[in-house]
Amino acid sequence: MELSVITGIVGSIVLLIWAAWPIEKIKEPTKSIKNWLFGIGSFIMLIYAILGYLAGGPVFYIVLELVVMLAVALMFLGTKDRMNTALISVAGILLILRSWIVFQGPSMILFIVAFVVLSLGYAYKMNTIRRFLFLAIGGALIALSSYLGASWIFFRLNVFFSLFSLIYAIKISFNTKKLAAKITQVAPAKKVIKKKPVATKTTKKK
Repeated sequence: MELSVITGIVGSIVLLIWAAWPIEKIKEPTKSIKNWLFGIGSFIMLIYAILGYLAGGPVFYIVLELVVMLAVALMFLGTKDRMNTALISVAGILLILRSWIVFQGPSMILFIVAFVVLSLGYAYKMNTIRRFLFLAIGGALIALSSYLGASWIFFRLNVFFSLFSLIYAIKISFNTKKLAAKITQVAPAKKVIKKKPVATKTTKKK
């Protein structure tokens, strides 16, 4: 078995563990085991892309993995979602323009859009519905692109990845609604103060 294939399998396993890892109640990104699993898995997949390039593959996949590593850096830095959206979107637009210039076709553009959506999900704040929805959509798009390109390692990885992300998004949504209901029940009812009618003096006509 070739080194690149072994690297791809190891990276996929790490990312699958990351996807299945339970949600952590941690606010600091650098203290999250889930985040570190993602960072390590993404780095291994970058090595996989480099090995593929050395074996005669396109350099474009290295660029895509570098966009993911940018998302990893933003995730650990805890930058604001607006900045993350701007940086990753600009990188995605540049990649789409480059793909359009060299006539790589709609399948590659779909792959780029999928990676951009996925990277946005990585960079967004931890344990939010937005993050897991973007991860689920990005994973589903990459699975579709991998299916069309007959890349079965990426297809299986992203099908599981998308399902886990969707489950976590639903779970967070359910917990948020449950918490809101509890707060509503615990909140004391406001006392309605009834105002006494003010007696008016009537003047008699002489």
